[in-house]
Amino acid sequence: MKKIVITGATGLIGRELCKSLFTRGDELTIFSTSVEKAKAVLPFAKEVVEWKNYDKDYSVHLEGKDAVIHLAGASVAGKRWNQSYKKEIYDSRINTTRNLVSSIEKCEQKPEVFISASAIGFYGEREDSILSETSSAGNDFLSHVCIDWENASEQLEMLNVRRAIVRTGIVLSTDDGALKKMLLPFQLYVGGPLGNGKQWFSWIHLADIISLYLFLLDNKNLKGIFNAVSPQPVQMKTFAKILGKVLRKPSLFPVPKFILKLVMGESASAILASQKVKPGALLEAGFKFNYEDLELALIDLLKK
Repeated sequence: MKKIVITGATGLIGRELCKSLFTRGDELTIFSTSVEKAKAVLPFAKEVVEWKNYDKDYSVHLEGKDAVIHLAGASVAGKRWNQSYKKEIYDSRINTTRNLVSSIEKCEQKPEVFISASAIGFYGEREDSILSETSSAGNDFLSHVCIDWENASEQLEMLNVRRAIVRTGIVLSTDDGALKKMLLPFQLYVGGPLGNGKQWFSWIHLADIISLYLFLLDNKNLKGIFNAVSPQPVQMKTFAKILGKVLRKPSLFPVPKFILKLVMGESASAILASQKVKPGALLEAGFKFNYEDLELALIDLLKK
């Protein structure tokens, strides 16, 4: 049994990961901005800690824990980006990370491992380039968020805390996220690719990202950067075609780039960026994906 602190536990990945950890016998402490919501969604958690003041010392709740899994962060696709929401996207990741690090520093018995989410947004717009964990960062808003997010926990390595960073691709789930948003147009027979369809779409099945977190948690020799994407990225036009095939609906109506930008503003860049990302570090470490093939992944998700 491991004693684990989790942030962002009520989000898409957090909910499923907490269920998996609890099922296998781990003890969970949830850090949450909404205690009541966390208790309702995750009634099996041993403790729910209110986590709103990022200048406060939370070391008492981290002392003697085996692991910290940091998933907290405002949704990038949650709403149109204005300056206020961009600040929320940034602060909800960087300030929370800094708070966890400063609190861990004060612990006598520090966690063995700190696993933090990041995103393939780190790489920015890269057209057809194949991207590995050692590829350079982009130069847009999300790239800068990811750079600072990852750097905010770097000093843990000097404290002998193992650190793993999970650069997450597009997580496929019918509960939330990009796939759920794309389903309605297809169900109304007006589905199609977003933008010109040429951009690379690096995806991962929800079940695989849960397995991946458990893999990083349990393998004490693993640290550093890990791209959390299927080994088989596809172009958006291919994604839309396969989604239409699985749903038995046409994929004939692309949504032009200018329409997306008109509706979504700057946040449209998050779905229009071309990122052909490969999970080299995970494959080298021996991680096995259950869903490498997009069609099989969509069949699993949509035929349940």
